[in-house]
Amino acid sequence: MATLPLREPGKGEVRIRVEACGICHTDVLTVDGQYPGIAYPRVPGHEVVGRIDAVGEGVQQWRVGQRVGVGFLGGSCGHCNFCRRGDLINCKNQLLSGIHYDGGYAEVMIAKDRGLVSIPDDMSSTDAAPLLCAGVTTFNALRKSPALAGELVVIHGLGGLGHLAVQFSRYMGFRTVVIARGPDKAELALKLGAHSYIDSEAENAAKALRKMGGASVIVATVSSTAAMAPLISGLKPHGQLAVVGAGLEPLKVNVGDLIFGERSIIGVNTGSPIEIEDTLDFSQLQNIRAMNETFPLADAQAAYDRMHANKARFRIVLTMG
Repeated sequence: MATLPLREPGKGEVRIRVEACGICHTDVLTVDGQYPGIAYPRVPGHEVVGRIDAVGEGVQQWRVGQRVGVGFLGGSCGHCNFCRRGDLINCKNQLLSGIHYDGGYAEVMIAKDRGLVSIPDDMSSTDAAPLLCAGVTTFNALRKSPALAGELVVIHGLGGLGHLAVQFSRYMGFRTVVIARGPDKAELALKLGAHSYIDSEAENAAKALRKMGGASVIVATVSSTAAMAPLISGLKPHGQLAVVGAGLEPLKVNVGDLIFGERSIIGVNTGSPIEIEDTLDFSQLQNIRAMNETFPLADAQAAYDRMHANKARFRIVLTMG
């Protein structure tokens, strides 16, 4: 633990008293120095919920006492070509929470007003935190996909991302199939809303999907590119593999699976502030929640280590108490 000076928010900034902060695998970019050019010291954390206790010059939309959140994309510039075309996610000057400025593994943080989201009054801070990154990422992967209600959608993996994706898929009206390793995950998959479960260790998952008519979308929440690549042949023509799990290895694809069937692969990078608010509203409407383990801020290192060792079931949230 370290003590940093408390400062007043500058122009276009607010100061937040943090109530909860999710621990996300992307935090390794900060903790392990994997983000190019990152400057230290730096506080990680980008699934942040708290209350504004001070506002800087020029802040108009937000007020002291308001409960807000901050996701991974901490503030678009508003003037680059991507911003001018409404593509805030791909802003050329995007600030990343916990990378370009201090994040939410803290009692207090400073945030840009452009990156803030409003938190529903009747959703707890602990419930809201994981939805600011894991939630919006899987929500957007499904909402922006070509799948229509009633069509077959596959969630590959049943971890921190996957267990949210299953819930979103079911409540969006898709015929939801979960693919994971081993028979032990079947019960949870069905409990979360999946219509069926495929054990990839017991059968050829792509072949099973083809017998079902092929998937419109496969949302790959795992980090193993070797595990997701063979599933492409389980897509129906014009089907899409949406990659949300960040793996370090290249994705090696059988080109024939893309050409014959005109299938495609896309990457999904979290979401803009308004898309996070859409995620929160939909989650509140359908009572979709992450399954969380909570740790006090004083145990942040132990909590991070548990996440990094893939022992989290299924998201870890720091609480400030």
